[in-house]
Amino acid sequence: MKEGCTEAPIRHPLEWQSDAFYDAKALDEEFRRQADICHGCRRCFNLCDSFPRLFDLIDESESGELDTVDSVDFKPVVDACTLCDLCFMTKCPYVPPHEFNLDFPHLMLRARAVELKEKGSPPFVQNQLAQMDRNGSMAAPVAPIVNWASKKGNALTRPIMDGVIGIDSDAELPKFAGKTFMKRAQEAMARGEYQANPNGPAKGRQAVLYATCAVNYNNPTVGEAAAKVLAHLGVDVQTDYPGCCGMPFLEQGNIAKVAENAEKVAKMLRPLVDAGKDIITLTASCGLMFKFEWPLILPDNDDVKALSAATKDISEYVVDLATEYGLTEGLTPVPGGIAMHLACHARAQNVGPKSAELLRLIPDAAVTVIERCSGHGGTFGVLKETHHLAVKVGTPTARQVNKSEAETVCSDCPLAAKHLVQVSGSLAPDAPLKEAAHPIEVFARAYQLI
Repeated sequence: MKEGCTEAPIRHPLEWQSDAFYDAKALDEEFRRQADICHGCRRCFNLCDSFPRLFDLIDESESGELDTVDSVDFKPVVDACTLCDLCFMTKCPYVPPHEFNLDFPHLMLRARAVELKEKGSPPFVQNQLAQMDRNGSMAAPVAPIVNWASKKGNALTRPIMDGVIGIDSDAELPKFAGKTFMKRAQEAMARGEYQANPNGPAKGRQAVLYATCAVNYNNPTVGEAAAKVLAHLGVDVQTDYPGCCGMPFLEQGNIAKVAENAEKVAKMLRPLVDAGKDIITLTASCGLMFKFEWPLILPDNDDVKALSAATKDISEYVVDLATEYGLTEGLTPVPGGIAMHLACHARAQNVGPKSAELLRLIPDAAVTVIERCSGHGGTFGVLKETHHLAVKVGTPTARQVNKSEAETVCSDCPLAAKHLVQVSGSLAPDAPLKEAAHPIEVFARAYQLI
């Protein structure tokens, strides 16, 4: 037996379609097995609130060990997990192939799946928030009204949202675009935009921008920046969006719904993969789902396998193009400094700090890399019962943002960037408000494309 794993971590497929996966007694035994190992190690104490809750639970029990901890008290530990995967990817010395076989995030996922099956339906508010395509499609035609109603500080609507549906009145909510990225891209291509630069160094490469729900409905400028950068580099660009990757449903433990989305999206993107096109995701969570979570949920699905192998994150892709072909000339300095937050779901892809590498391609770029969790975690960051935890976890990260004195906060996760801007602003209310941006937007500015 080795003290820690010295080999690359691997993950086992989720056996979510078996009855044993949902056996409450078996889950409790596995929870206690893994928790006991965590209790004896405690390297993860500062990652999120799940581990302090677990360790306090054990330390304050009658024996100071798991044998006197009631199983019902494990639920707060599960509720505090954002499925960020950092404990698995960056801290735990006992992940597979180590014989201890720890996978704490997937243990939390299983616990939520068991709870969901026992209750028969997911929590109402979380489930409604997770309907990304429905919500985005409904909000787009009336975006100004929706954005007014959801604006932080709206004394008429936000107290109602706080008291009735449980969305914390202090949480910044995503704004909706009146015109989706897919609609904008369609119009731009009809005007002859996004045409590949015939002199671009990556001429001949073909890429499909998977819009993602966040970019399609909330942040279309990210997609526009990505399309313009790739075209400027010589890449033949097209866009597609068959539907949401299902990450919001994964947070609930609704694995069957994630599998449904995965089968649909992978099947629709498969012809593009077979045509030799690279599939590019615009947010870190979607990249993680395509590359890792979907293949663990549907390990025998050939469409999912093919999509996983063809997928790259936008920052990863541009850095790879720069390495292989070089860059189109014309990059100019971007003033003000950049605090580059490495989103947890970007780090969990295990490809290195690609967004920081991307920004450092800009001449004289002052880039400060921040590797702590933002604390947001999707719906976790906006619900009344967990928003305070998102602020708690994100506060040390926000302090690093302020210490950097950068004017722009970048993250591969748009929610994380906005959350950090909000928290950093509350820590330094007299300082100028920082801008939240995706790294590809900053890169496009350096090319003067946006």
